[in-house]
Formats: sequence, structure tokens, C-alpha cells
Amino acid sequence: MRPKTKDGRDESQSGYSRRNFLLTGFLAASSLGPEHLLIQKMYSNPGMDHKRAKNNWDCKLILDQNRKVTGGSEADLLTAISNGADMRIYTEFHHNEHIDTNSPSNELIKEVADFRVTYVIDGRWVAGIINLRQPIELPVGFGPRPSMSFFLYNQNGLQAIARPYLDGRKPTSRRKGPSPLDDHSKMPKYHQFDAWDSGTNAPSHNFVYDFNVFKFWVCNDWEEVYAHDEEGRPVRGSVEALEAAFQDGREVKVAIRDLCSDLAGSEDEKLPHEVFVHCGSAYYYTGQKLFMCASHPVVRVAPRIPVKYKSDEWDFGWLMPRSDGHVARWLVNQYTLEFSKSSRKHAMRWFVR
Repeated sequence: MRPKTKDGRDESQSGYSRRNFLLTGFLAASSLGPEHLLIQKMYSNPGMDHKRAKNNWDCKLILDQNRKVTGGSEADLLTAISNGADMRIYTEFHHNEHIDTNSPSNELIKEVADFRVTYVIDGRWVAGIINLRQPIELPVGFGPRPSMSFFLYNQNGLQAIARPYLDGRKPTSRRKGPSPLDDHSKMPKYHQFDAWDSGTNAPSHNFVYDFNVFKFWVCNDWEEVYAHDEEGRPVRGSVEALEAAFQDGREVKVAIRDLCSDLAGSEDEKLPHEVFVHCGSAYYYTGQKLFMCASHPVVRVAPRIPVKYKSDEWDFGWLMPRSDGHVARWLVNQYTLEFSKSSRKHAMRWFVR
């Protein structure tokens, strides 16, 4: 049996015991003085190891395989995401149950996925979307066709996938709407609820995979420095505070109110919502006191509870939000890959870190 560290991990994986052994021997052989005791202490105490940066991530919600809450709370997750926190979700599954059902390997696989676009629906529901991922074929490399893997997770563990293909291959069908379910008979932990637009350039479906565990981690170190209404009228903070923070090199994130209302199927489905997205390049017009930025890719989905994919009720693209409420949109038609420009006015909250 492998020896364990104090926190229960294999010493062979932690590495700190080996470093401690080597450095202690070096110090003893060199007869270094007391001024070096702090260095020795750092290597003998994993909590002081300089190679282990402080973990700014907190687990706010844990679900078991049946998606029952076993730790944290949905309220804690909601509070963090509403405050601009980033979200990652940890899951566990077995290779021959999820990756290759013909494999004899039952090896446990641990995954942490980065959900860089987050939603708060009606002030009471959290969802996140992976916005940067190409399909991965474990453990070899990438999938058979270039596409985006827009995985969507709700706070109760309900999942979805939208896959716009990027290779320009002619779709086998242009008919949108409900489609036959895929065959998951060899994957009993995969429960597909529906299918949309199969054969088009952008199939999607909603499902649950019974992961061993779901852990919702958040990094809640964003600071809201400015909020305004859809006409750019200040609500809290100031654009000067935003300008001062960004010119000091701090990252920027924006929460856009009701960004996806035009995707809702009816007025009754237009739930109030905020979409949180990271910003890339940012600009400040000093005379007009006007702040704007180029967003990272954003996936827009009709605001409902739970959030899910459906024909013509999602798209993706890039935004240029501005502190006067203007949001320029450069959106992609997922079925044709044609781009279109448009704009809307939205209330926004601006965060920095």
C-alpha cells in the first residue's frame, strides 16, 4: 500500500515529501544557518509550499449520482454566481461506461469542466455553458469532426449539448425540429430526453448522465464596480471606477440583463435573466467617459427553467457591450454559419479582478 500524506493523498502523487527529504538533506549537509529555517519549514509543511498557490475556488454545491444535494446549497451557488463568480464543475465516471463501452477498462476518470458563460434565471436558477471547447476523444485527442461542444449544465444536474459543426460539410438534412433519439443502450447511465435538428449543421439534445458526483466550484473574487440601466444611467458605482481598475490591468467581466429575450418562444417564457461573460480587449474614450469591450464567445439560450436547447432557441457569437447600454452583436446562424450584425440596449453590471 502506498504511504499517505496527512491530507490522505499518495505521497508519490503529492511530491512534497520527496522535496522535503531532498531539501532537508541538503540543508544538513551544507550546515546552513537559522536564516534558512523558514525555507526548510516551507518544504516540510505542505500548507506553506511556495509551489502551491492559494486555492481561490470554493465548493458551493454537491450532488450525488441521483442529483440529490449532499453538500453545500443551491442558494450558496446562486449567491456566488450572481456576484459574478466563475464556475467549474467536477464529475467522475468510468471509462467503459462513458467513453468506450466495449473496453474492459473500468478505470475511474475525474473531470473538471470550465463553464465560462453563466446564467442566472429569474433571480433563482443557475446554469453554465462551456463556450471554448472542441470535442475531445479520450484519451487520444480530438473527435472526428471540428465543432463546438457547447455543453450546458443546470444547477440540478440536468445537462444538454449543442454541436455546431465548423468544417463546412454539407448537412444530410435541412429539416429542423424534433428528431429520433440516439441509441444509448450500451450506456445505461445516459438518459436522453429529446433530440433536435439531427442531420443539420447544429444538432442538439437534452440529457442526464449519472456521474458519480457533481461538485460545483466557484471563484468568487470578482468585484462589481459599476452598474447602469439600459440607457446607461448609473445605478451603482461609477464608470470612472471601472476605468481606473481596467487601466491597472485588472480583468473585466460583464453581466448583461435579458440578453436572450429575443430567443424566447413566447412572452410567457421571457423570464428575466443575466448572462455573465468574460471580456477580452477593453477601451475607454476619455472625453465621452465611455467604456466598451470585446467579449469572449457567448452562447445564447432562451431563458427558461431549467435551461435547455431547442430548435431556433439558441445561437452563439461575440458581443461588444458599452457602458451607455448599447450591445453590438456579431451572431452566428448555427445552421448555416452565416454571421449577422445587430444591436440592443441592455442594463449591465461590470466586474473586475
